[in-house]
Amino acid sequence: MGSQSLHTNDLIEYVLGKYSDMVYRIAFARTKNTHDAEDIMQDVFLRYIKSNPFFENAEHEKAWFIRVTINRTNSLFSSSWFRKTTSLKDNLSVNMDEKSEVYYAVMALPKDMRTVIHLYYYEDYAVREIADLLHKSESYVKSILMRARSKLKTLLEEENYV
Repeated sequence: MGSQSLHTNDLIEYVLGKYSDMVYRIAFARTKNTHDAEDIMQDVFLRYIKSNPFFENAEHEKAWFIRVTINRTNSLFSSSWFRKTTSLKDNLSVNMDEKSEVYYAVMALPKDMRTVIHLYYYEDYAVREIADLLHKSESYVKSILMRARSKLKTLLEEENYV
């Protein structure tokens, strides 16, 4: 049992190192709150440990983490506790390198737009892959991407960054 436990711990540590930043960034992009993003990240990795899923390849593994993160944020947004709370502005330091004018403009977008922008530009997913991850049509993803780009352009022009 000792060597099996050590092997499992090494695998969990490896997976945490590989996906924790991505899971956190997606959760934060959707919730706009460090505390919720941290809770979601913890829950995603607990689900990984408990379910011990089998992955066909690295892309399948990455997609699993993205899908579970999105599902977990959707669950948070639909919970009665969340609907009955008032959001406080999260002005705490967020250790993300992307804190630029574009970063703040992306964070001003609605949740669905932030998610698509993040998956497309930060995680390098194609429209078809994003559609699969979100269980939406490709035309939906293209439409959201087009609207998000337009909104970003407007936001950045208003701030004189373009």
